Amino acid sequence: MTKKIAFQGEPGAFSHAAAQNFFPGDDAVGCVTFEETINAVQSGKADFAVVPVENSLYGRITDIHHLLPESGLYIIGETFLRVEMTLLGVPGATLADIKAVQSLSVALGQCRKFISQNGYRTINAVDTAGSAREVAEKGDKSVAAIASRFAAQIYGLNVLAENIEDAAHNTTRFLVLSRDQQEAPAGNGKVKTTFVFRVRNVPAALYKAMGGFATNGVNMTKLESYMVGGAFTATQFYADIEGHPSDIGVQHAFEELGFFTDYFRVLGVYPAAGTK
Repeated sequence: MTKKIAFQGEPGAFSHAAAQNFFPGDDAVGCVTFEETINAVQSGKADFAVVPVENSLYGRITDIHHLLPESGLYIIGETFLRVEMTLLGVPGATLADIKAVQSLSVALGQCRKFISQNGYRTINAVDTAGSAREVAEKGDKSVAAIASRFAAQIYGLNVLAENIEDAAHNTTRFLVLSRDQQEAPAGNGKVKTTFVFRVRNVPAALYKAMGGFATNGVNMTKLESYMVGGAFTATQFYADIEGHPSDIGVQHAFEELGFFTDYFRVLGVYPAAGTK
């Protein structure tokens, strides 16, 4: 049975491509905002959501740290997408015709060198795929979109230049979200565990809470803090580790973490990308 996969953006967005990579052959459903994307899964309009969380150039992309813990959804997978930016023009346009480029601000920022070298005027837009659609609709040969090759195929645009991003390692990590908890089995490939916690209000609580991961040989690949409830004194931490909660080292690390926290919740135990 064909599944519905929610993503933020319009058809042709990088999130759309990531959704197709993880769920080939299923129906991708575009949503305007990340809140709407998550709500689509909560309400049953979609079976899963694929959302970007971090980029190798820009770091954190979305406030998934705020949205996910309260959503009731679970992380069941991850996927990485190499972001290859292309300059897209209407049929008949050439590089010499282009005077302005339109795209999402993050995408424009990832192509600063190319834009500067060519002296293009920039036009900020809601997303990359939407820019491709608007450029196609307007038919102005002087305006190009910065988007994916996938978007060029969808909206009938020509690729005028490719791989125009500033760094070749430009990669975005996406999380796959589900209403149902689907914990990856232990002992069957590399596993990641994502969780959130709040430390108790005692001296050096965070330092002591993290000590258990070091002493038990558990690799923590991500640790970020963010405020909750708009209070500077209420800080929540979002973390990724390599390992399964049933691993003895992870068990001991979580036990030690428990001594110094007043809130702890696992958001997902899922195969590391490449082991799906």
